[in-house]
Amino acid sequence: MTTATTAGPDSPVLVTGATGKQGGATVRRLLAEGRPVRALVRDLEAPAAAALAEAGAELARGDFDDPASLRPALDGAAAVFGIPPVAYGPAGTEADREAARGRTLIDAAAAAGVGQVVFSTVASASSESPHSRGKALIEKYLRDHIAQPTVLRPVRFMTNYLGVGWGIDGISDGVHRHIFAPHRPMQVIALEDVAEFAALAFADPARFAGRTLELAGDEPTPVEAAAAISEATGVPVRYRQLTDGEAAAINPEIAATRKRWQDGDRWHADIEALRVIHPGLRTFTDWLNESGAAALRARLAGF
Repeated sequence: MTTATTAGPDSPVLVTGATGKQGGATVRRLLAEGRPVRALVRDLEAPAAAALAEAGAELARGDFDDPASLRPALDGAAAVFGIPPVAYGPAGTEADREAARGRTLIDAAAAAGVGQVVFSTVASASSESPHSRGKALIEKYLRDHIAQPTVLRPVRFMTNYLGVGWGIDGISDGVHRHIFAPHRPMQVIALEDVAEFAALAFADPARFAGRTLELAGDEPTPVEAAAAISEATGVPVRYRQLTDGEAAAINPEIAATRKRWQDGDRWHADIEALRVIHPGLRTFTDWLNESGAAALRARLAGF
């Protein structure tokens, strides 16, 4: 286990996955509170990277498959926000490769003397899925090698509804299609709230050291969520559950996940307990009123 070096008030938090959803939300949240941020990106010239720099983040080029590139990115960092570097192959998720990438980041952080790492993985459910095995391996390695580890396990993101036109999730032709049973609660979380919990952990490392938080902000049924979207946007939206055949046509992992959920698999975040830690935790309606409805109207207008 690493022994943390002393980091000054101007020491940055290194955020991986900074051009993605969770990483981007975390960069914005930390910058908003005046925290120095170093964003790990693969391409310094990419538009998304340029936007981060314009927002006030320091950019560092790095790649999980190039361990040497992580060393300068971690130099002088106070802490790390990590996103599992998912790996896919012809057969689907490659858990061992994903875990190896996660270990590479953790090893680099430990070698740099970084004592706090907040890793956002995936919500646990009643049974293990192929998507969770690599993340579970990363979580164990994190606890064994970092002095102040914190694991965030978010459920499905509310912004997934913005994926208009996909075979699963999003909204196409006024229909939201997914694997979930229409009238059973389905936990969801706002990206901004994942960032809020990360910011809370960075602000008080001792309080959150060693903790694992299952994250959700609300649990509407898919039918209730579609009705809420319809009311907030003025655009009629209905929900339809994918059949076994439709799920299998997307890929075998989606089909297997559908079966697990039909058999009773569920996420189990304690939303009321989370609200004690973060009183501003967003409900689905909060998200729609804050930004979701406007974003959905803009996306749906193009289809």
